[in-house]
Amino acid sequence: MKPIVQISLDLTNIDEALETAALALRAGVDWLEAGTPLILAEGLHGVRALRRAFPQTPVIADLKTMDGGYLEAEMMAKAGATHVVVMARAHAETIKCVVKAGADFGCKVMGDNMICPDMVEGAKWLEDLGCDYIIHHIGYDERRGIAAAGMRMPSPLDQLREVVSAVRIPVQAVGGLTLEQAIQCPRYGAPLVVLGAPLTIDADAFKTADGDLETSLRMICEAIHSQEVSPISFPN
Repeated sequence: MKPIVQISLDLTNIDEALETAALALRAGVDWLEAGTPLILAEGLHGVRALRRAFPQTPVIADLKTMDGGYLEAEMMAKAGATHVVVMARAHAETIKCVVKAGADFGCKVMGDNMICPDMVEGAKWLEDLGCDYIIHHIGYDERRGIAAAGMRMPSPLDQLREVVSAVRIPVQAVGGLTLEQAIQCPRYGAPLVVLGAPLTIDADAFKTADGDLETSLRMICEAIHSQEVSPISFPN
C-alpha cells in the first residue's frame, strides 16, 4: 500500500479550513480531515463546505463518537464525509452502530484507541468490531499534562510497531509527532500519515501555522509518498 497523507484541519472557521485545504491539496495531500475543533465550531456545515469545494477528495469527520453512533455517522456521511471516527472507549454497541451506519451509507470507519488501558488490545478490539482503520492516538491534553509535570511526553511511536503487528487493517499514528517522526511512520508499517498540530496548525491558537506552509507541505508529501509501506519493515 502506498502511503497516504492526511491533513488535520483543526481550525475553528470554515473559510480558513477551505483555504488551508486548497493549499494542502496543491502541495500533494491526499485526504482532508474535518478536525474536532472545526466540527465543534461549524458542525455539518464544515463537512458540507469541504465536500462542495473538493468533491473528489476523501473527507474524514473526526467525531470522536462515544454514543449515538448510528445517527452521528449517518449525519456526517450524508453531509459528505467518507470516513468517521469512533472511540475504542465507547460501548461495543456504539462501535457496532457506527460500523452499521458506515455500511449503510458508504462511509469507512476509523477506530481511535486513545486512553485505552492497553492500546494494542484496544486496536485489536476495534478491528474485531468491524472498523476499517485504526488511529493509534496519544491525546492532546495527556501529552501536555505529562510534559508539564516534567515527565517524558508519550509518543504514538512508542507502541506503533506493536499496534501494526496486532491488526490487519491500516494504522495511522496521531499525537504530537515531530515532522521527522511523521515522515517515518510508513517505515513502521503505518501508511496513513496525519499532518496537523504542531506541524501545520498552531497547537495553542488552533489556526494555520505561520510560514511558507505550501512549500513545506510539498516537501513533506514528496518524502512520504516516495516510501513503500511494509508491516514488517521497522526502524532499528
